Amino acid sequence: MIHVTKHIGVIFSIYLIQLVLLSSCANIIPPTGGPKDSLPPLLLTAVPKDSALNVFPKLITLSFDEFVTIQDINSNLIVSPTIKNMPIVDNKLRTVTIKIKDSLEANTTYSLNFGNAIKDVNEGNILKDFTYIFSTGNTIDNFSYSGKVLLAEKGSVDSTLLVVLHNTTSDTAIFKNRPRYYAKINGKGFFEFNNLSGGLYTVYVLPNDFSKKYDDSTKLFAFRSEPLRINEKSVSDTLYAFEAFKRKATIAASPSASVANKNDTRLRYTITLDNGTQDLLSPLQLKFLKPLKSFDSSRIQFTDTNYVALKDYTINLDTSKTIVSINYPWKEQTNFRLILPKDAILDTGGNGLVKTDTLKFTTKKEADYGSIRLRFSNINLQKHPVLQIFQSDKLVESIPLTSFELVRKLFRSGSYELRILYDANQNGVWDTGSFGKVKKQPEIVQLITKPLSVRANWDNEVNIGL
Repeated sequence: MIHVTKHIGVIFSIYLIQLVLLSSCANIIPPTGGPKDSLPPLLLTAVPKDSALNVFPKLITLSFDEFVTIQDINSNLIVSPTIKNMPIVDNKLRTVTIKIKDSLEANTTYSLNFGNAIKDVNEGNILKDFTYIFSTGNTIDNFSYSGKVLLAEKGSVDSTLLVVLHNTTSDTAIFKNRPRYYAKINGKGFFEFNNLSGGLYTVYVLPNDFSKKYDDSTKLFAFRSEPLRINEKSVSDTLYAFEAFKRKATIAASPSASVANKNDTRLRYTITLDNGTQDLLSPLQLKFLKPLKSFDSSRIQFTDTNYVALKDYTINLDTSKTIVSINYPWKEQTNFRLILPKDAILDTGGNGLVKTDTLKFTTKKEADYGSIRLRFSNINLQKHPVLQIFQSDKLVESIPLTSFELVRKLFRSGSYELRILYDANQNGVWDTGSFGKVKKQPEIVQLITKPLSVRANWDNEVNIGL
């Protein structure tokens, strides 16, 4: 009896030791999962099969190797050629179904590009630009057309635009008809059509809106000057989008500001000084809140710090009658006085100065500026290039280029965007295009991708290759 009890105790002790060891091992080595799935869904079968011939499907079934879901199908799916009614797309588990409501044309190749619509459920991996193709005839059309779209005025890309093809040479199609084909533009401005049928097409660029027609002259728009012949020879184009007319911006006035302005009888203006210092490269400007009714420039006094009248300056009122400019050959670190007599200026609200204003200011140092030397290569001076300098999307200066080098002793420090305008009519500004009785392509602007960074008190030399 004692021997049996002792044996049971030994067995129980061994069992406890095994439990402790198992628990200890579990704490030290946690279970690990497999590698993260980074692959998009894979198409296993399609009914009808992909690239099937002589089929007129009303229902298409796509089966994948994992559970899938559909996102933003209306903005992603492109059916080519276009059909009147968009297909009904649904998904369940590993299957995507497409119900086609329209009657299909005979002897026609159809493609369904899903864009970024299909992705797996677990990791959200997108099956990018998945395209399913079938033909109602004996062959699959495989002609292509590609190119790039740039904004003519800026030289930049707008990826919200579409390229549309009409299978007619009539200019009225873009105003009235649904396009035969259309393709989206990617972030770098490129577009591509595949599985096109041969023939003559007219080519246009439009915003990706519901109508896909040129029904508003303020829309961004581009057109190919000649019809496009689609055949075995591949064609690539660059199209330049423009607005025939600019949409006028409307700014709503603040009700409280309007009431305050009605009750305010003071002449309101601002002055273009930077912490009391005047830029060496631009005029001194007074900007008035309301247009001026009367302005007597002969009464305004421009003097040195000892109130000695200066010469060689001009005072101008702009056409809006809101900006007064004082032009003078500024020298660095010089003190000035601008005296505005109280009865010299009156705005359209009947407001004048309460008393004579004396403005004291000093010009900046030359060390606040940098010098620039820009060297241009591969630029065609016969196309009348104009260097456009922008800062914060505002045109700072336009400089006609007559040589391959531009030198400025003084230039404001900062970061600038550079563009080259090819000024066909040599009027110094960009001219838009038109698509009416008179068809005219816009003037072209080439964007220089690398910004110009100007350091103060520094010789800034830059080589610009075009």
